Amino acid sequence: MQKATLAGGCFWCLVKPFDQWDGIKSVISGYSNGDVENPTYEQVATGKTGHTESVQITFDESIITFKEILDIFFRTFDPTDNEGQFGDRGSMYMPAIFYHDDEQKKIAESVIEDLDSQKIFSQPINTPLLPFKNFYEAEEHHQDFYDKNKAHYNAFYKGSGRKAFIENHWSEN
Repeated sequence: MQKATLAGGCFWCLVKPFDQWDGIKSVISGYSNGDVENPTYEQVATGKTGHTESVQITFDESIITFKEILDIFFRTFDPTDNEGQFGDRGSMYMPAIFYHDDEQKKIAESVIEDLDSQKIFSQPINTPLLPFKNFYEAEEHHQDFYDKNKAHYNAFYKGSGRKAFIENHWSEN
């Protein structure tokens, strides 16, 4: 099993896109690369812990590759905005790829280069590639939020502007 740790704004919106694929064993919401051990949502929300809301995906690379995971990932947020996502602003909502090894970093660089060459977005991709430092699982009520709280999730997904952005950039692709 391999791990991918990705951030693209609110972690609620990064679970559902991955849950439907063969080879994905788990998608856990949590907090990455900060300076506080076992932070709470309330601590991370202050922007003072250094953590970014993220998901950690455990996957079977013989079924789904890291590149395929990134292909899905880049269709879930605005990769040109590294100051947050949609209505969620601040470092705790910035997008990032927290690579676990040099191979993941190389694959991510290649995917970004390919997407930029396609000019899908009006600006170049500005999603940081950062070495993985740590990951702490978020509280239980944040796990699988899209499934446990469908109405709230759907309202947030639409109301934040994420749904319209994704449809605008990917509906024809």
